Amino acid sequence: MKILFLTDNFPPEVNAPATRTYEHCKEWVKQGTDVTVITCAPNFPQGKVYKGYKNKLIQKETIDGIKVIRVWTYITANEGFLKRIIDYISFSISSFFAGLFVKTDIIIATSPQFFTAISGRWLSFFKQKPWIMEIRDLWPESVKTVSAMGNSKIFTFFEWIEMRLYKNATKLITVTDTFKERISARGINKEKISVVKNGANLDLFKPQKKNLNLLKNLNLQGKFVVGYIGTHGMAHKLDFILNSIAHITDEDIHFLFVGTGAEKQNLLKLAKKLNLKNTTFLDPIKKHEVPDYISITDATLVPLKKSDTFKTVIPSKIFETSAMQKPILLGVEGESKKIIEDFNAGVSFEPENKTDFLEKLYFLKNNKKEYNNFQQGCYNLAKAFDRKIKANDMLKIIISTQK
Repeated sequence: MKILFLTDNFPPEVNAPATRTYEHCKEWVKQGTDVTVITCAPNFPQGKVYKGYKNKLIQKETIDGIKVIRVWTYITANEGFLKRIIDYISFSISSFFAGLFVKTDIIIATSPQFFTAISGRWLSFFKQKPWIMEIRDLWPESVKTVSAMGNSKIFTFFEWIEMRLYKNATKLITVTDTFKERISARGINKEKISVVKNGANLDLFKPQKKNLNLLKNLNLQGKFVVGYIGTHGMAHKLDFILNSIAHITDEDIHFLFVGTGAEKQNLLKLAKKLNLKNTTFLDPIKKHEVPDYISITDATLVPLKKSDTFKTVIPSKIFETSAMQKPILLGVEGESKKIIEDFNAGVSFEPENKTDFLEKLYFLKNNKKEYNNFQQGCYNLAKAFDRKIKANDMLKIIISTQK
């Protein structure tokens, strides 16, 4: 079977969409599937093309048996709504024309944004092949939630396109049960929607001793380190976290923020304004370095803005850090909270509630017995969400869709 997969994020980028797509495709190739990925020159999130790549019309490479075609796009940093829309549209157009020359049995187009799906829909039409829309985010609803756009006519237009794509796709695959419920409530047949949740690469992420050299270099020996590794965006509400950190009295607690994003500079300014001595900010790191940085943490921070929209999501960092048995300090309601509680993999605080955040933080640090129980819960969670199992689940759906 030949699969054509459209995604605007792919390694060496290290965000959640890139990682999920790569690990799924890699597993499918191992099972004898011919996989071609159309993507762009790696540039996320800073809008700068990675070393060794160029933003040119077409460039090809093979990564772990996956045929990768990179197309030209308008490149911009992950900030500014209008520029990002132009970026998305340019990839939709370029990927469509490149896809016309790829032989395939089925087409998969992944979100978060749906312009990639528009390319998938038109390729399906011209090639007369089935297509699957993978829904990683309820876009454009999530954009509205973080105030990047309001109740404008363009938002209404985007919602119309979204529903057209849902109806046209041969199959929908969501990453949460709640996404499925929300989409079906809008009139899409439940039988058309499957769920394949995110997971962790248990070969890469596994328990290991703390990297002592890294601890020493960062001057974090003897600290209870709470780590946040990922995008510093509007949705993550890290300004709330910094304002709460300013009230911490326990000098042994330290927060480590690794990554970049639209809010990074604002967060650095806020930390300076608050004169925070218990925070460290680092630039993005490569994927293979992530386990070393997780190893020096004692807990993982997973926050999002307080919103009904974010009750539907499950941040992927939950699975990777659980695989390394680092208890979760979760500031997300809904399905994410249920997973953490069901597996007893950490504690949950109400998003944007400073008192609750500090209480749960102190509880996590000061209760050794419960902390050990949380580590066992993390182990159980990771085993249940092994990325290889999830990849096989998705491949079965793809095969059934082709019939």
